[in-house]
Formats: sequence, structure tokens, C-alpha cells
Amino acid sequence: MGMGQNFPVAGILLAAVTFVAIMLLGVDAVIALSVLMVWIGSLLVAAGRPPEPPKATVTRRLDLESIRELIENFSTPLMITERNTIALANRAARTMLGQHVVGQDARVALRQPEAISLLNDNRNGEAIVRGLVRRQDIWQINRQAIDERFAMLELTNQTAEADISRAHTDFVANASHELRTPLAAILGYVETLREDEGRVDTPTAQKFLGIIEREAQRLHALVSDLMSLSRVEAEKHELPTERIELAPLVERAACDAAGSNRIERLVLDLAAAPQVIGDQQQLEQVVRNLVDNALKYGAHDRAVTVTLDLTTGEQARIAVQDEGEGIAPEQIPHLTRRFYRTDPGRSRASGGTGLGLAIVKHIVERHRGRLDIASEVGKGTRVVVRIPLAAPENPGDEAGEPDTDAGRLESETQELS
Repeated sequence: MGMGQNFPVAGILLAAVTFVAIMLLGVDAVIALSVLMVWIGSLLVAAGRPPEPPKATVTRRLDLESIRELIENFSTPLMITERNTIALANRAARTMLGQHVVGQDARVALRQPEAISLLNDNRNGEAIVRGLVRRQDIWQINRQAIDERFAMLELTNQTAEADISRAHTDFVANASHELRTPLAAILGYVETLREDEGRVDTPTAQKFLGIIEREAQRLHALVSDLMSLSRVEAEKHELPTERIELAPLVERAACDAAGSNRIERLVLDLAAAPQVIGDQQQLEQVVRNLVDNALKYGAHDRAVTVTLDLTTGEQARIAVQDEGEGIAPEQIPHLTRRFYRTDPGRSRASGGTGLGLAIVKHIVERHRGRLDIASEVGKGTRVVVRIPLAAPENPGDEAGEPDTDAGRLESETQELS
């Protein structure tokens, strides 16, 4: 604001009147003139000074600095806008949207139509936007006004919650479908037998009853696997505490999986006798599931080899190798998903539920182990489970050392090749 707008006309007139009065009172002219000059000079100096900022503006600047210090280290992206211009953004917001975001129009920074609508309406509320940072991201933007000029924007990442909700929905849909298929077969054949009122010949009736029995067994297996998966997931954060001799457990579980009709195809190579801390029932289930899969999907005239040895990383290693058709590389990452099948028709025909490897994965995770699957089309599949060895019960115990004489210390690359 210039001097012309603040020129002290009233003050100068008052000084002139005072000068005249002093002269009339007989005061020396030099003294009277000096008083007039000092008075007018002080008025002109005061008029040339910039105006003091309004007190409210100073207070607002101090408030923004305090807010900056308060929100800077929050993990949630937060921004303060002044009439939709981003006045400040904390570290999380700058990392998310870029360091240049401060001073930018919030509608340009956020880009999404839902966010722009929220800001244009200048109202308190929230908006859900997709693809704000990455294409599949889902963010909730919450706007709260501070006063008529300033507002706070809070950005909450809801991608994980949406993924969990979608996974639950997919699981319920898949489970319902899997349960409905055998139930439909059972009900259909039972209705056929009842409607014919005994006129179905014995061979046909026996065939129908065989189908009913097979589908009922499949239904029973599916319900059992669903219960197992639920139990394993509920216990996955509880570390097991039982010390287990692994060799007899692997032998027993592998033979149970093979049964009397497939035992001749089973080859056991249990060169080591490690101890692990684990859950005996769950570890047996791991071996049974892997051996059962290998016997089902491997070549029916070829052996399935179960190996137990030690690695250089102080781990017990269980490997199950078949000589079947193998699995295409693009399918391997999906094998541990619930209900995933590389060949749905063949899997259902053999009684598979699509949950076996999902159960194995969760059990291995609970035991702080590792699951690896390697396969080559036309040659077969090798599934490897590693579980940390139990600490020696006595300080001088050497039971945990690898059995190098057995020649079981292949490298990671050799194992998965």
C-alpha cells in the first residue's frame, strides 16, 4: 500500500493550526517552526511504513507451522489445503504424490473425478478413488474443513481390505460350487433309482450306487479338507512346540497315503534322521497330501520317490518326486491357491479337492519352513519342503550336522533344476 493512500492530511492541518496558535502566544518563531517541522516529519515517516499485518493472519501462519510439525511423521498421507491449493503435505503424502505437490491445486494432484467432485463441492465428506498411485489401488479421501479457507485431506489405502473381501467372496463362491457338484450327482442318481420303483436292472443300479458312493466320498473329502484348512489357518500364528523324529513320521505318512493298492510304486529314501519342532498331525498331513498328489497325477507305471535329508542351512528337507506329465511353468505360481487345478476334469475324476497344496502351504508357513515346486513338462514334478531343525537338547549334541556321506547336500539350483 503506497504513501498516497495514507497521506496524513488531517495530521498536517492539526500541526499548522498548532503552529499558528504558538505564534499568537508570542513564542519565538524559530522554536515554533522547529516544532512544526518535527511534527510534520514524524507524520510523513509513519505514513511511509508498511501496514502491520492483521493479527489473524499472523496467528494462521503460526498455526500452519504447528500443524506441519504435528503431522509430518504420520504414516497416513495428510494434506492441508487453502482454497483447494495444497498449503502443506506430510512426508507420507509427498512420497505418495511427489515432492512437487505442495503449492499445487489439489484437484490436479489427485486427478480422479470423484476427488475433484468432493473438492469442488467444498464440503466435508469422503470419496473412493481407484488407480491413484497404481492401477489396482483403492483409496478413500476424507475432507474435513478447518475454517472457511483451510481444510484437511486424509488419504486411506483400502486396497488390502478390498483384496481380503474379494478373496473371501471368491472362496465362498468356489466352495459352494465344489460342494454343489457332488451333491447334484448324488441327488440325481438317487431320484432316478426311486422314480423307477425297482425296475432298474441290477447292473445299472449297482453302477448308479457306485457313482453315488464315489461322489459322497468326494463330498466327505472336500468337507474334511475345508475343515483342515480352516483349522490350519486359525493356528498359523501359533508356533508348534513338540519335538518330532521326522524319519518314522515320513515313512508312516507316505505308506498311509499309498495304501495297499499303490505301495509298490512308493520308493523311500530316508537317509537322515533329523528332529524338528512341529505339530505331528500337521506334518503327517503334509507328507500324505504330497505323496497322494504324486501318486494320482504321476504316471501310473512309474515310481514316486520320497526323500528325507538335510541341507547346509540347518534344515530338514522332504522331497516328493513323480515322473508324470509335469506342469507348465505359468501354472506353478498358482498351485497353492484354493481350488486351483491344472486339469479340473482329471482332478475331480481322481477325487481331488483342489485344497491339498493350499493346506500344505499354510502348514509349512506355521512351521517357519519353505515350500518349493519345480516341474518340467513331460518329465515330472518335484515338491520340496524345508523345515528348520530342532536345537540340540544337549550342548554337545551333534545330531543336527548334515550327513555329508549320504551325498545329500545339493545346491539350491541343482535341487530345483
